Amino acid sequence: MANKKVVIVTGSDLAEQAIEMLQGFEVVFAGRQPTEEGLIALCEQHNPVAILVRYGKITAKIMDAAPALKVISKHGSGIDVIDLAAAAERNIAVRSAPGANAAAVAEHTWALILACAKSVVSLDARLREGHWDKATHKSIELEGQTLGLIGLGAIGSRVANIGHVFGMRVLAYDPYAKSMPSVCERTDTLTDLLSRSDVISLHCPLTDENRGMINTETLAHVKRNAILVNTARGGLIEDRSLLAALKDRTLHSAGLDSFTSEPLTAPHIWQGVDNIIISPHIGGVSAASYIKMGTVAAGNIVDVLSAADERTLTVSR
Repeated sequence: MANKKVVIVTGSDLAEQAIEMLQGFEVVFAGRQPTEEGLIALCEQHNPVAILVRYGKITAKIMDAAPALKVISKHGSGIDVIDLAAAAERNIAVRSAPGANAAAVAEHTWALILACAKSVVSLDARLREGHWDKATHKSIELEGQTLGLIGLGAIGSRVANIGHVFGMRVLAYDPYAKSMPSVCERTDTLTDLLSRSDVISLHCPLTDENRGMINTETLAHVKRNAILVNTARGGLIEDRSLLAALKDRTLHSAGLDSFTSEPLTAPHIWQGVDNIIISPHIGGVSAASYIKMGTVAAGNIVDVLSAADERTLTVSR
């Protein structure tokens, strides 16, 4: 093991299939909640050639603690937890696993949409308390409603197709999408999408340009009684603005699977808010996606390091 190059995994586990792909390396696990200080210490100890990112952030300081580092590979698609500018400055490749968890996230998106529309959580709680609300409750019927998608990558496209099957009109706002699926109508502005949608679902990466895109100003354009779901990144939404829209019933309800600061621990602002459903950023976590994300992330590491070794051999010749 002493002669093997090291791959640090910022987590405590990895799919067996992914570990098999990394058998030529020593794999070191950093634990489920790695801190910057802890990762710096591990990098100084092992000088890894690769970091496979499951949890936590990869900063410039962490990179500087690993002079042999050649690639940072994300166990998933969201690379906003990696300092991309710092990686580029240090000639460190950054790779992700786009689409590996698309099916899982799309399914969880619909779980949240349906739970909000049908009041699944609140009705369950009421019935357990002994209340029979059949005579008074009215759920939201999705057929004929408008689904608005912000971002139309692998996940958003799946959500769009399911919405179409439900008999919904599907709008999509994505300035970077070169084409639209046949089931979608493109909208040119975020305001237009928000003002026309009964269900709004976020599926875009977090960037400096769109951070806090759902805020007091944009929520002012939302149709009253709309549902908002976020299975993308928490930083896309300003928490206090969403809280106000839920409390004054501008929004019927919301479903969140990601948060501005994670892990979300009590006390937090969503406690006591009866028209929100929250889950611990597990939309992309399924038995199948766990394997797909792990093997793609491991494969990215092997590919980058193999290419680097080949370049070294070519130069040495």
